[in-house]
Amino acid sequence: MVRWAWLGGILDFCAVYFTTQLIRCAVFSVVLIGLVMLLRKKLFSERTFLRGMLWAAFLIIPFLGRLKLFYENAVFSRITGWMIGNGRNYRWFGRIYTAGILVAAVCIFGKRLHLQRAVARMKKASVDNISVRVTEMQVTPFTVGLLKPEIVLPQIMVESYSRDELNMVVQHERTHIRLGHLWCGFAWDILRCLLWVNPFLTICRKHFRADMEDICDRVCIQGCMQSSGKTAREYGLILLKSLKLLRCGQNGMPSAVAYAGETCFADIKRRMKAIAAFRPYRKRLCTGMAVATFMMIGVVLTVIYTHSYARCNESSDIMVYQYTGEGTIISTDTRTLSRMISYDDSFVYVDREAFENFLCQKNAEGEIYIVFGGYYKLPGMGGAAESCCYERTSTDRIVRIPYESINGRWEHVLFKLL
Repeated sequence: MVRWAWLGGILDFCAVYFTTQLIRCAVFSVVLIGLVMLLRKKLFSERTFLRGMLWAAFLIIPFLGRLKLFYENAVFSRITGWMIGNGRNYRWFGRIYTAGILVAAVCIFGKRLHLQRAVARMKKASVDNISVRVTEMQVTPFTVGLLKPEIVLPQIMVESYSRDELNMVVQHERTHIRLGHLWCGFAWDILRCLLWVNPFLTICRKHFRADMEDICDRVCIQGCMQSSGKTAREYGLILLKSLKLLRCGQNGMPSAVAYAGETCFADIKRRMKAIAAFRPYRKRLCTGMAVATFMMIGVVLTVIYTHSYARCNESSDIMVYQYTGEGTIISTDTRTLSRMISYDDSFVYVDREAFENFLCQKNAEGEIYIVFGGYYKLPGMGGAAESCCYERTSTDRIVRIPYESINGRWEHVLFKLL
């Protein structure tokens, strides 16, 4: 029974501990969503690659939960104190948030799994020695899978398109794979699960996908121009042909498709305008911008790391309390107590005369316990400390008290890794 109670306590702590951090991340994500949408519209509306790179800023969001700012700034520390207090008093706070993550994960990744299983049952075909899956559904081509991506084409397209047209369609899907867009979509879905309280992550998903689609169009057009001499006009005509051939946005469209074309007139119009206005870009410049973007994110993550609490933080606090049927704290003044008390890995050393005078001033009675060292996860949240019982019968000038350290216990090793 005790073991189950301990396990339940650990699970409740984990729920509150991670919920507190994720709620903070969600707040930052709301601000970042607003900033990204503003920059997309005002500064980078005509800059396809820069517009797409803005979304990389969300890579830093999951690492903001342990910032020291939340404890050292007066305004944030009050909010943090309120959150920690409610988390302790109302365990449902962490439980509800954790349940929300699980529900979101089942809904989002359950659809992905269902789609992958449906694709695995589709028949295979070959387009210029490239293996694809063929479906009877009248949907725009899409790609599914991370480690082993599968390109899916509708049967009507395979039967109606010429070899060159099919090759261009397949190249578009392969470009999504090569640029890592499937992994980007996967990361975005993970963020949606963890920060499910921010609905803007789901609302803005279509803008994220549209930017990835625009990047793919540009890269694919330039690749076709260099390899086969195809123009942007021919690329656009193939897109228009697919719209005529297929009923875009039909009910049969798999809901978990990462990149399956556009589903409304406004999106098609925007995409066609971008294709019509295509101008060759400098590949090295775009690669350099991408490298610079990720280097900048690396620098920001380093700054965040240096200004955040570690996963486990050593404590140097000392506390003294008395036990007379129930525990009562005598003092938590570490600065004063450290003049009388010191410790190493095996013993606690107490200046007997100074400590006895201190206890007399505090009218201490009963058994006296010294609590010291240990660790904490975040200030005021989670941790453990060493302890020993003071021997008042000792006559030594320096009382040496042995204690058994918590550092070797498996439950504390596990707790520190959380």
